[in-house]
Amino acid sequence: MTDFDPPRPWTASYAEGVPTDLGEVGGCLTDIVAESARDYPDAPALEFFGRETSYRQLQEMIMRAAAGLKALGVGPGDPVAIVLPNCPQHIVAFYAVLRLGAVPIEHNPLYTARELRKQFEDHGARTAIVWNKVVATVQQFPADLRVHSLISVDVVKGMPRLTQLALRLPLPKVRESREALTSKVTNTIVWESVFARDPLPDDHPRPGTDDLAIIQYTSGTTGAPKGAKLTHRNLLANARQAQAWTPTIQRGRGCVVYAVLPMFHAYGLTLCLTFAMSMGARLVLFPKFDPDLVLKVTEKHPATFLPLVPPIAERLLSASKEKGISLAGTGIAISGAMPLQQSLVIPFEEATGGYLVEGYGLSECSPVLMANPVADNRKAGTVGLPLPGTECRVVDPENPTVDVPAGEPGELLVRGPQVFSGYYGKPEETEEVFVGDWFRTGDIVQIDSDGFVSIVDRIKELIITGGFNVSPSEVESVLRQHPDVDDAAVVGMPSDHSGEEVVAAIVVAADAGEVDPEQVRGFARGILTPYKVPRRLVIVDELPKSLIGKVLRREVRDKLLAETTDA
Repeated sequence: MTDFDPPRPWTASYAEGVPTDLGEVGGCLTDIVAESARDYPDAPALEFFGRETSYRQLQEMIMRAAAGLKALGVGPGDPVAIVLPNCPQHIVAFYAVLRLGAVPIEHNPLYTARELRKQFEDHGARTAIVWNKVVATVQQFPADLRVHSLISVDVVKGMPRLTQLALRLPLPKVRESREALTSKVTNTIVWESVFARDPLPDDHPRPGTDDLAIIQYTSGTTGAPKGAKLTHRNLLANARQAQAWTPTIQRGRGCVVYAVLPMFHAYGLTLCLTFAMSMGARLVLFPKFDPDLVLKVTEKHPATFLPLVPPIAERLLSASKEKGISLAGTGIAISGAMPLQQSLVIPFEEATGGYLVEGYGLSECSPVLMANPVADNRKAGTVGLPLPGTECRVVDPENPTVDVPAGEPGELLVRGPQVFSGYYGKPEETEEVFVGDWFRTGDIVQIDSDGFVSIVDRIKELIITGGFNVSPSEVESVLRQHPDVDDAAVVGMPSDHSGEEVVAAIVVAADAGEVDPEQVRGFARGILTPYKVPRRLVIVDELPKSLIGKVLRREVRDKLLAETTDA
């Protein structure tokens, strides 16, 4: 199985200048910032609300922060939790942890205490770099999860001095903005004190190419957190693959990347935290997507490369028309996480004069596996071609050792330098997703004669809404805690806005009387992150189940789809 070398018809469809293979990958992730600082020391590396940080400054901050973390006891292999929005401190923290050979673990700062706690229980980090808005949540962890070094970050301090002063004004609107960005905290280590020391010496040992770089969490269908172990080689390879796929983008001052996607997500992490830094790009950081803020930057520095999801493209296009601000000059936008409609591609490309292409990936694959060519031969409705060095097979999902005939649907298996080695601390789950050295994606695909891949179906019942994974089991478990809910089935329903929306079918408890769906949703909101809360609740008499009592979610979804169509 390991020696099996399938054909790669897709390479014939590559755009001009794209290599068919990646070549040797070496070094470690911190090298990419160091190399950009060497080649473009005075070029802007980061832009945050107009404040610029040069590559020379960024490299010095990383080395100072690394020295500070080392003084706190962080060493090779240690897990370090990062719970931050997109901000300059996030970039510095990420690379400082890596420089010590430690392992940064990204977390969604909007997670509830319960959701954060589950991940901390899994990785056991004793050092955490946390947005001060989330510090209280981490401080409430039980004693056995206590973080020994809790470093608090005030994102406002990454903004221009005048903006910081303006946020102190005693005005209601200003106070509202300030409270959304920062909170007063006690009993923490202030971030600025971490790098208030001499930089780490250049000759301090670096991590190896095959050392563990990050643990990237991905929801499983069981709801239990699973951390994908990604090495320096995995992430370096994926950044190199992105470079190879976009040969028209020149490294250096002319490259501008917008971080509108959260960098705690695998998609935003690779294309902003690693690819952008490897290109010596100006990385413009947005704590959350705000079309007005993005358009303000576009007027001065249009994005050379813009990773996004379809709802962001839609809102940006709409705001551009409404405000009369042109998107012209936006070069290459790559869309992932949900299907991209041709009805969006055409007006977006007309407005920008650039490309909007669809790609596909998974957290376990660093995450990008394939993308449409940045050329006229891209195919609407497909997720494109496997990236250089990526191999694919389409197999019988019931017997994944057997390949299906060319052009037939089957489960997608992949291998390549970006594919992970397994789940952190979960050997059984790791074994389940590999056939030899081939990773089982759980997606049913078809590959046409030109090598373009179309997603047909998903074996896994994970819901992807707005680019985020939602475990049906996790949401069902919360709904069943409501006293008026006897049983629940959660499914993903098609949505023009977010790809899929979370919908729940519930069976009301016998003694409940009349149940208000909005009250049940409110209950769920107290436990779950907002994007996991069902957009709709449908009350049913019973749920379809298998002979062993397992709820058949696919039948629930089919029934709801039929009722929606009838309506």
